[in-house]
Amino acid sequence: MTRSRDQREGQENSVFDEKPLNVFYDEVRKVYLSDHRPWVVGYSGGKDSTATLQMVWCALAELPQAERRKPVYVISSDTFVETPVIVDHIDTNLAQINKAAQEQSMPIEARKVVPKTDDTFWVNLLGRGYPAPSSRFRWCTDRMKIQPANRFILERVGQFGEVVMVLGARRGESSTRDQVLKNHAIKGSKLRRHRSLTGAFVYSPIEEFATEDVWTYLLQVKSPWGASNRRLVGMYRSAQSGECPLVVDTTTPSCGNSRFGCWVCTVVEQDHAMES
Repeated sequence: MTRSRDQREGQENSVFDEKPLNVFYDEVRKVYLSDHRPWVVGYSGGKDSTATLQMVWCALAELPQAERRKPVYVISSDTFVETPVIVDHIDTNLAQINKAAQEQSMPIEARKVVPKTDDTFWVNLLGRGYPAPSSRFRWCTDRMKIQPANRFILERVGQFGEVVMVLGARRGESSTRDQVLKNHAIKGSKLRRHRSLTGAFVYSPIEEFATEDVWTYLLQVKSPWGASNRRLVGMYRSAQSGECPLVVDTTTPSCGNSRFGCWVCTVVEQDHAMES
């Protein structure tokens, strides 16, 4: 019987003790080949999204080129108020992803998604007189992160009919997120229905991973697009905090109290990124 992520957290046991890495890769390939829906991978540059994209890439690389038929879009949100170190980190990785995908004949394309001008931070704060975001009124998350990502997804739904969003969601991150994972599960399928976007399904390849499993994977498996996973470890160590995920709905943790957040954030209590 496979133990839950919560049962393993804080222990030496790894998910890979019970399920070899190749089994996870086999699952990714099976889901990819099971239908014609294109994939949209959410990429924030943090550990979970990096592990998710790396797992997808490594799994699909083992398929014959003729079977890599579905496009895989990698999207990253740019709010225009990210810290310079994060902007550089994401821009460098997106460029590496596109270059390596072309060289390796992978069906992968990385793109940035951005808010509309009317939804940007300064237009709302100075132009419209909105109060600074707070825990009670965090207007920035929906306008600057959720809507840009959702627009891209709905454009792909309009183009292809349906899409699969591939996210680095893991069980045990929050009770709300766990309930969403449970409520929208499809019996007999690794996919879940998106809670608000019609035509969008969600797949989480690292759902069973504990935090230690994510780092084990990143440090033992080389980045297929040439990034430095050890540099990513260093960014976390210097920041001493969590990441800002690609936010696609209101159950996704937002960026306040995160070292991958925006430099103008008025929700965060202590900005570790600016101190590092």
